[in-house]
Amino acid sequence: MSTPQDRPPARRRYTGLVGAVLVTALLAVWVWLVGVRSVQLIATGRAVGIALGAAFLVLPLLVIALIVREWLLAVDVQRMADELDRAGELPVDDLPRSPGGRVDRQVARERFEPARQAVEATPEDWRAWYRLAFAYDAAGDRRRARGSLRSASRLHRRRVRS
Repeated sequence: MSTPQDRPPARRRYTGLVGAVLVTALLAVWVWLVGVRSVQLIATGRAVGIALGAAFLVLPLLVIALIVREWLLAVDVQRMADELDRAGELPVDDLPRSPGGRVDRQVARERFEPARQAVEATPEDWRAWYRLAFAYDAAGDRRRARGSLRSASRLHRRRVRS
């Protein structure tokens, strides 16, 4: 399915990684600032300061948990992509596009159905979920695409552990 000519150049591949690292670094600064202010509020010894400091301390912890969750998903998605690429099964984005680069949604919807049927036929196959995620993405449904990637990741990790 995927040939070396279909792969993006290394420079383009790492643009997303650089962006993710920068956003993570900015969030780390925010977590640090909110954490410092939260501790300062708690250190006032006043009931309101303690309550606000404790409440604000929950936000950085939540952000850290979400960042870790997203990075773990990204690492596993890359592992799955590498595995599919080695097997020659990596989905190829060959959908027709408008001059502005937008995917032809009608064609994407038509190609979506086989991916959905593959998941229905083999719900424990992470490869089918991976392809469904990219079919959802092409059809413009980012929320379901992300959910399908999470399902693929869960099944992939389960297979790797056994």
